[in-house]
Amino acid sequence: MQTSGLNELEAVLAVARLKSFRAAATELGVSTSALSHTVAVLEARLGVRLFNRTTRSVALTEAGSQFADQIAPALTLIRSAIDTAGNYRDTPSGTLRINTSTGAARGAMPLFLEFLRRYPDMRLDIVTEGKLIDIVVAGFDAGIRLAETVPQDMIAVPMGGPLSFAVVGSPDYFARNPPPQTPGDLLRHECIRSRLPSGGIYRWEFFRHGEAMVIDVQGKITLDESSLMLAAARAGQGLTYLSDGSVAQDLADGTLIRVLQDWTPSFPGLCLYYPSRKHISAGLRALIDLIRNSEIPLAGL
Repeated sequence: MQTSGLNELEAVLAVARLKSFRAAATELGVSTSALSHTVAVLEARLGVRLFNRTTRSVALTEAGSQFADQIAPALTLIRSAIDTAGNYRDTPSGTLRINTSTGAARGAMPLFLEFLRRYPDMRLDIVTEGKLIDIVVAGFDAGIRLAETVPQDMIAVPMGGPLSFAVVGSPDYFARNPPPQTPGDLLRHECIRSRLPSGGIYRWEFFRHGEAMVIDVQGKITLDESSLMLAAARAGQGLTYLSDGSVAQDLADGTLIRVLQDWTPSFPGLCLYYPSRKHISAGLRALIDLIRNSEIPLAGL
C-alpha cells in the first residue's frame, strides 16, 4: 500500500471497486486483516459505517457511496500532484495503473516489458476487465481499448496500427461444410457465438464496397473469451470471428482456414488513453513516448 498518508482513502476506494477485502488487500499488498483494520479505524473516526459486510459480500452503505464518490476525484488530483513533483527526477519512478481488456493486455505485453526494461524504477499495475469503466473515478492513470470505444473526453494515443477480424474454421469443419461465400451464408453454418461484457451477444460485422452487414450468427456454444473460441474452432465445433493476430499462427500452420476475407477490412486498432489534464506523470509520459517512437509489434490480440 502507498505510504503517502492516504492509506485509508486508498483502502476505501480499493474495497469499493473490487467489492472484496481480500481482493483489495492483494492489490494493495497488505494482509486482509490489516486492510480491515485500516477501514475500521477510518469508520470509527468518521462515526459512520462505510461498508455493509457479511460473510459472503461487501457493499458500500449510502454514506460510503457518497464518501467514495467525493474522495475519488480528490485522490486523482493528489496523485497527479505527487506524480508532477516526481517529474523532476532524472529517471521516472512510481506505479502506473492501467485498465484494459485481457486481449489488449496480451497484445501490449511486449511494450510493457520493454517499458520496464528501460525504466527499472517504474512499476506497472495492469487490471483487465471486459467492461469499459471510468478510469478517473476508479483511480487509473490510463486505459487501453479499441479506438472506437475510447471516451471522447480522453486524450488517445494510437498503438499497434489498424486491426481486422477473421472468420475461421478448421479443415475438419470445412470437410463437412462448404465455405461461406457471403456473410449471409453464415446463417446456414454452425458458429461459435461471442458474449460481450455487457451480457449481450456480439453480432458479426462485415463491410465491402460500401455495403455493411451485421449477422446474428447461430450455434450451439457461446463463449466470452477468445482463447476458448479459438480452441473450439480448432476442434471443429464451428466458425469463429476473431482478430487477425489471434489466429495468425493457426493460419500459418494450416490448423485453421480463413473465409470471407474480402468482407473484413481493417479499422482503427488499440489506443492508450488518459484524462485531459495539464500535467501527467513522468512515468505515463515515458510510456506515451515509447508507444509513439518505438516499432515494437503488438502480440496477437
